[in-house]
Amino acid sequence: MGAVCAVRIKGSDMTPTTVIDIGRQAMEITMLISAPLFIAALATGLIISIFQAATQINEATLSFVPKLLVIFVTLIVAGPWMLTIMTDYMRRLYEAIPTLIG
Repeated sequence: MGAVCAVRIKGSDMTPTTVIDIGRQAMEITMLISAPLFIAALATGLIISIFQAATQINEATLSFVPKLLVIFVTLIVAGPWMLTIMTDYMRRLYEAIPTLIG
């Protein structure tokens, strides 16, 4: 995981390539951090929709509360990992500032 979080600076100057690379890494981190929540919500929605189809209960609000609870539990379980990934990326980015500006 460290390779994903590392800010790789290819030069000692702030070039368009460096800016694009930092932006790409930020989007990778965003997708990596949001994936557990999206997967949990998707799986919960699928299970609830199968249950609704099997029982023929067509209630739109039935899937909201279980999704909310599953996302909350996922956030509690994966939260420390998410914070570690984000703070590691930000720390590496801040440490790279002197090499970027001169």
